[in-house]
Order: sequence, then structure tokens, then C-alpha cells
Amino acid sequence: MSYADIMDVPTSGASWQTSQQDNLGYSGVAASKAMAETDSGRMEKYRSKIKSVGRSCRIDPGLIAAIISRESRAGNQLQNGWGDHGKAWGLMQVDVTANGGGHTPQGGWDSEQHLRQATGILVDFIRLITNKFPNWSPEEQLKGGIAAYNMGDGNVRPGYDVDHFTTGGDYSNDVVARAQYYKESRGY
Repeated sequence: MSYADIMDVPTSGASWQTSQQDNLGYSGVAASKAMAETDSGRMEKYRSKIKSVGRSCRIDPGLIAAIISRESRAGNQLQNGWGDHGKAWGLMQVDVTANGGGHTPQGGWDSEQHLRQATGILVDFIRLITNKFPNWSPEEQLKGGIAAYNMGDGNVRPGYDVDHFTTGGDYSNDVVARAQYYKESRGY
């Protein structure tokens, strides 16, 4: 892939708040992996699409799977393809609000077209963070891009942990831990 290897990105995993989605009695990397494992059966039906989009967008398929797990629990949290109270579309939850991403949904909620759109948005954020922070390591830039996917690049600021303004205060750390699980344990 053209970005840092997801396996080299340091992570603290899910916060306590995020781990409570599954009523876990713990947080951290173990919680992220447990939630990814819970989603892994549902994730299988998207494997070929995830791998195809990963290849074409030059993004680790494990990272795409991790965002799907975090954003929609592999589709389990969606109502007719919509999540976040109708503000986001599809497996990777493309923000359609004017104050957020303002994107027009492309394709069906679980289509390869949707995954390609959302992954393109992720790639754009990684590039923005790379340009904004050229002195950061590739691992920091990747993690910053993942955080920006959740909250916008303007909220990734020097002097703050990249997850300071993200949902649950752990978005990139949780996604990285889930991505490492999907890559290492599930062959994405």
C-alpha cells in the first residue's frame, strides 16, 4: 500500500465508552479486537468488495473493514442504509449533512461504489493530513487521516492527541486496532 503499514501504527484501542457498545468489562486493544470479532461474520459478505476497493485505492483492506466495523458494525446498526440519525449513508457512513461532509451518497449502502466513495474520502483526508503535517511520521499521518475521516482535518491539531475531538475520544486508535485484527486474524 502507498501509506504506512497499519501493523506499524501504535494504538491504545477502544475507550471505555466505545467498549460499552458490546457491554465489555474492559477497554483498549482487546476491546477493539473483541468488537471486530463480533462483526467478522457479517463482514465476510463484503470481503471481495473490500479487497477490490483496497487494491484500486491503494489502502489496506483491513483498514476499510475496520472503518466498516466501527461506523456501522458491518451494517448491523443501519436502518435502510442510514445511520447517525439519518446523517450518514452506508457501511462506512458517508456524511451527507451540509455542516459535515455534504457528500451525495453514491451507490447502494453496501455496494462497491459506496465503499469506493468512502475510501476516496479517507484517502483525501490522509493526503490532507500528510500535507498539513509533513514532519509527522507516515504512521502519525495515517492515524491523523483516520481521525480526520471521523471529524474533519481542521480538528487534527498539533499539541493534541489526534483523537482528542473524535467520537468517543478514540476513533483512530479503535480503528487501527480493529484494522490490525482484520489484517492479522482474518486475512484482509
